[in-house]
Amino acid sequence: MSSEAPAPSKKATEPILYGFPSTDDLSQALANFVLAAQDEALKKQATFKIAISGGSLPKVLGKNLIGRSDVPWNKWEVFFADERVVPLDHEESNFRLNDENLFTHVPIPRQNIHVIDTSKLDDPEAVADDYEKQLVASFVGSSSIAFPRFDLVLLGIGPDGHTCSLFPGHPLLNEMDGWVAWLDDSPKPPPTRITLTYPVLNHAHRVAFVSSGESKQEIMEKVLDHPEEGLPASRVKVISPGRVYFFSDEAALGRVKYERTKFEDSSKL
Repeated sequence: MSSEAPAPSKKATEPILYGFPSTDDLSQALANFVLAAQDEALKKQATFKIAISGGSLPKVLGKNLIGRSDVPWNKWEVFFADERVVPLDHEESNFRLNDENLFTHVPIPRQNIHVIDTSKLDDPEAVADDYEKQLVASFVGSSSIAFPRFDLVLLGIGPDGHTCSLFPGHPLLNEMDGWVAWLDDSPKPPPTRITLTYPVLNHAHRVAFVSSGESKQEIMEKVLDHPEEGLPASRVKVISPGRVYFFSDEAALGRVKYERTKFEDSSKL
């Protein structure tokens, strides 16, 4: 599959920013990037382990993946970077967003899509515990690991700089032990959610943020040009040799001074 080679001038700890003229160009590049990550993972293991958020991401992700005949969908194993503690068919469900924009259009086995236990919706702590157990079952096997290592985590950025369900000033920003945490006081409805924690995000092989539209200009400037402000998205710092990437259309980057890297097709990530 085709993807990009990071510019050698960038320090390994710095995010790589890709800017695209349109959301169509962004979507095509993102598809190539995802499939390159998939190919790399499947050279080493039986499944491609990916975590996905909600918002506008599923639509951008699905646009250039649906209909491709060269994708081994049966080897995808999908988790959610965060999820709202609501029924799976609820309009606020991240599963539903991804289901409508991707899952129902491609043959990923349903047992490979890890959803929350909806029989426990009145107990978010139990929902988080169950989801963490699903992660343990998938990643640990017979070995012992401190944190799972996703092949790829795809995230969005909220207008306040939140990512996953990690919000500015929230105590969960300091959670360094658990894999999955819960909250019932989200400043954005619905209030009850579960989320992957920073240690899980930062142990991934790669994390890619996806953003588009003029409404994202202010927050993209803060996240990329002023990471010292410590907004939640800026605090995702993947441990080397992993990497953080930003995929944005130029409409979202109107105020951003951070150096763009040209997205070039190659066989390497």
